[in-house]
Amino acid sequence: MSGLEIALIAFALMLGAIFLRLPIGLAMGLTGFFGIWYVLGRPSPALAQLKTLSYDTFSSYSLSIVPLFLLMGQFATKSGMSAALFEAASDWLGHRRGGVAMAAVGACAGFGAVCGSSLATASTMGQVALPEMRKRGYSDALATGVLAAGGTLGILIPPSVILVIYAILTEQNIVKMFIAALVPGILAALGYMLTVAIFVRLNPGAADTAGRVPYAQRFRTLVRIWPVVVIFGLVMGGIAADWNWSRDGVQALFTPTEGAAVGAVLTGLYGVMTGGLTWKGFLDSILSTASSSAMIFFIVLGAQLFNSFLAFTQAPQDLAAWVTAQGYAPYAVLTIMLVAYLLFGCVMDSLSMILLTIPIFYPIIEALDFGLSAEMAGIWFGILALIVVEVGLITPPVGMNLFIINSMARDIPMKETYKGVAPFVLSDLVRVVLLAAFPSITLWLVGVMF
Repeated sequence: MSGLEIALIAFALMLGAIFLRLPIGLAMGLTGFFGIWYVLGRPSPALAQLKTLSYDTFSSYSLSIVPLFLLMGQFATKSGMSAALFEAASDWLGHRRGGVAMAAVGACAGFGAVCGSSLATASTMGQVALPEMRKRGYSDALATGVLAAGGTLGILIPPSVILVIYAILTEQNIVKMFIAALVPGILAALGYMLTVAIFVRLNPGAADTAGRVPYAQRFRTLVRIWPVVVIFGLVMGGIAADWNWSRDGVQALFTPTEGAAVGAVLTGLYGVMTGGLTWKGFLDSILSTASSSAMIFFIVLGAQLFNSFLAFTQAPQDLAAWVTAQGYAPYAVLTIMLVAYLLFGCVMDSLSMILLTIPIFYPIIEALDFGLSAEMAGIWFGILALIVVEVGLITPPVGMNLFIINSMARDIPMKETYKGVAPFVLSDLVRVVLLAAFPSITLWLVGVMF
């Protein structure tokens, strides 16, 4: 058999193991180990890979950004930022029809700017906003659907752990990935708000309006969220802005890893100063960060072992050459990849999808001509993949955000949540088409800053 045939059979077996509920990291690791053994005909190279890959992977300085951003998100969750963000957004938007739902989207966007996790954003904002929407007479479908969709902003608006992993896998610049995600993230939030506005006009009984809040109170609540603005501005600005005007050239204030550390410290200090972060909350944050980091690193190790197996088979290069030789239109190939992400999203979490598919898809993207440089094509594809992966978090039957929100209101039938999230999925798909058709929307800010 050719290397490509071996890789395809191994990939199918690995997917079967995943669907049988074998942990994704273990499935990739075992497939990679036995695949190397089969290709080379002896176990010693596979055992050597286990020894060297473990050290090479976990000694990478770039990976240290993951637990730091996770810790930042844990501190943000414990510190009460979500309540302040929702209150400010609600004061400014609550008097409009569907305004509280729009406020929930705005608060999710703000919280995602200091959290970086979709599941954490959905669960935290759900605790704050869901009771308020139900109290004000919002339909079960709209209340749960908007929070499930709003939670996805946590992985799109930087900092984003998934973007970090993608950048490491494809050797992209983390800062440029973060900058490229800003405009699509803002478009996502605006698209969700527009969806709410259309939803309540088509279903007038789905939402009520709140009383108009005096401007004095609006500005008071707006002042309360200044720490979120400062932390996000300092982290992103310190990573990307031109802080050094000397003749030695432009230099950022700190690296992405240092920026993550600064963000975690500042978010923790905010929690301590406001009283939201107790000693027990601090310990819980450390333990949750350690647990999540261990899970992510185990999956990364399994992916690296699987990638080594693919390298021995030369399957990604062979597949890219085959696709190029067929003369398929680049956008047709891109469409197939994005549809595959949508299908995988129905049964798989976002990190697993990225680690599983990027080693196969990315060489094909590099071989196709989209009229962009190799770097810009890589950044653009990364943002598109992230958005489609994000849609997977809210698509039935097993979109993780749907279950998190529904678990907070067990009296709401799951079919109502499915019904409520459908318009937001449609909004996401429209945005994907727009960003795919016009790469300049995603890459404009990167071009301006770099």
